[in-house]
Amino acid sequence: MNSIQTAPALEQEGNFFEILEGIGKKRFYPKNAIILNEGDPSSFLYLINSGRIKVYLSDEQGHEIVLNIMEEGEYFGEMALMDNRARSASVMTLENSQLTLISKEDFDKCLSDHPELISSLILGLIGKIRNANKKIGSLALMDVYGRVASALLQLAREHQGRLVIEKKPTHQEIANLVGASREMVSRIMHYLAEGGYISYDEKKRIILNERP
Repeated sequence: MNSIQTAPALEQEGNFFEILEGIGKKRFYPKNAIILNEGDPSSFLYLINSGRIKVYLSDEQGHEIVLNIMEEGEYFGEMALMDNRARSASVMTLENSQLTLISKEDFDKCLSDHPELISSLILGLIGKIRNANKKIGSLALMDVYGRVASALLQLAREHQGRLVIEKKPTHQEIANLVGASREMVSRIMHYLAEGGYISYDEKKRIILNERP
């Protein structure tokens, strides 16, 4: 389940996003657009203003593992700007998305003008490392059923006292997240719904229910 941030942490993160958004340039990307490829040079930090993207690795045979799914209010690309190395993963839009692009020069100047934002950046990096550790642990230690359940919990957000996945991922997207086949994920989702662990509302959102 997602860790709960304290109010000061949330406020600090909001300030970080707001300040950077003011110095960047907005760009629209249609669904399934490649934003950057693994190995690309480090040119920009990206803020997600709207839409949804996936961060992933793929091989020459087209096999894919999704490292993360990100949405409005999140950002990516900061690690490559900080260590001046090539991009470590590829990024693609899952739906029409608007992003704000901040150049390395503007990024460095912003941190120089607002040194208090460095702590927000560090906390964000720590959060990503923690999530990566959880993913590695789940892939190594959990069966597919457990990995699917863990992925659903990570995608869910609390809404009016319930855990809700607002933008329902496809079974293939979940399969890429957990390193399993789409057919296996479809069966597990069916079992979860049949057992009352998940349900769907009129907006086709996934509702995570307490154990019946």
